[in-house]
Amino acid sequence: MTEISVTTRRGDPAESEADTRVVGLFEGESLDDERLQKLVDLGEVKGALKKVAVAHEDARGEDGSPRRVIVAGLGKRAELDAEKARVAAAVAAARAREIGSRSLSWTVPDSDGVIGPLVEGTLLKLYAFDRYKSKSDAEGDSPPEVVSLELVSERIPEGVDIEGEAGRARVVAVAQNAARELQNLPANVATPTYLADRARSLAEGHDSLSVETFDRAGIESLGMGAFSSVAQGTYEEPQLIVLRYSGTGDEDAGKHLGFVGKAVTFDTGGISIKPAAKMQEMKFDMSGGAAVLEAMGAIAELGLPLRVTAVVPSTENMPSGRSVKPGDIVTAMNGKTIEVNNTDAEGRLVLADALAYAVDQGCEKIVDLATLTGAIIVALGSTYAGLFSNDDRWCGKVEGACSETGEIGWRLPLHPEFLELTKGQYADLTNASEQRKASSSYAAEFLRQFVGDTPWVHVDIAGVAWGGTREYVGSGASGWGVRMLVELARGAAG
Repeated sequence: MTEISVTTRRGDPAESEADTRVVGLFEGESLDDERLQKLVDLGEVKGALKKVAVAHEDARGEDGSPRRVIVAGLGKRAELDAEKARVAAAVAAARAREIGSRSLSWTVPDSDGVIGPLVEGTLLKLYAFDRYKSKSDAEGDSPPEVVSLELVSERIPEGVDIEGEAGRARVVAVAQNAARELQNLPANVATPTYLADRARSLAEGHDSLSVETFDRAGIESLGMGAFSSVAQGTYEEPQLIVLRYSGTGDEDAGKHLGFVGKAVTFDTGGISIKPAAKMQEMKFDMSGGAAVLEAMGAIAELGLPLRVTAVVPSTENMPSGRSVKPGDIVTAMNGKTIEVNNTDAEGRLVLADALAYAVDQGCEKIVDLATLTGAIIVALGSTYAGLFSNDDRWCGKVEGACSETGEIGWRLPLHPEFLELTKGQYADLTNASEQRKASSSYAAEFLRQFVGDTPWVHVDIAGVAWGGTREYVGSGASGWGVRMLVELARGAAG
């Protein structure tokens, strides 16, 4: 991934040394530059969101050629928000890449709360996963890449910390792109061991992070019969990854959050095997774990004053002669017994023990991220993640973090009737009811049995982790959850 530097400046936007300036245009409004305004009057430049046009000015870029100006439509001034700013930045970044720009200078629109989103939209859009594509050595075959982004304004009040806002957004966007990189890696590379190594790398880079990992024997020794049952079919070594962050200077002080991320690095469905069509996408079943790991790195870099324990249970779900079978009964860490009636409902088994472990570690509030059910895609598409909770106040905090970052969630219900469906015939619980009703809520009710009274929110990201339509991440891996988790930690720290 190309590292893009981000700087800020107060002053005249035209004095930039970048080879390409970006100027925002609101619908129905004028531009200060007379030559650009003539293009607006001619209809060549439009203010509608997602519209872009390229012009040139007399000033010279770093390479001596006339500097380009991208005019990016912002839509109506009253409707510009953080999400629309991300979209406008992404569209401008895509055009800049097409015309071979190396450096961008965004003139910050006269609107509140857009500095961070402009950074996020730009950096997220410029990410590309191409490490496995053959590259020609022929000169000129590879287009230049954007390596720097400047945000400049002469109108933002002195009290606004533009440097801090831009810097924080850069940290979060880089972390989100790192999560996307983990998601995109093939399953023969991004194994559970690979994810454990990534956690160690993050811990080595920050004194406030420490890591502990458990292999197959260690997982079994913790009494994690549910997690172990999923892992027993694969010859890849499973890993329980525990990444601890202490930003208070005292391991026993401060608010203590628990982040749990499902990381099934490839999900065949086990004995209850999935159809072959699109099974290659099941490398994305570790998306929750990827988001949790990289969010922890961002939290550490930002130095937020709180404690977070991240629990990432990672394994493949594979069929073999030693796989868990439909009808098997296993015992989870908290003592509950489970009938495994569908081995493709493995995520809730993996998460059950991980959630129980987070509770055992003393986490005061917990949020888990998981690509858990296909039903959530039917309900909410690729627009919202599904939220389920046993605590209204904590769910409100998570919903707020979702709204603040554009990683939006929609709360769906838990209900005693859904709980009734989880009861097993021969054990305490079954991981798959014969009655195919309220499947996403059913899965959440199953998970609720492993958190006790600890405030908890389950976030089903099956519809938003990849295949979405957001302009700045496209239809591939999205890294969904990194921004939300960092914002949630910021709110808790405050």
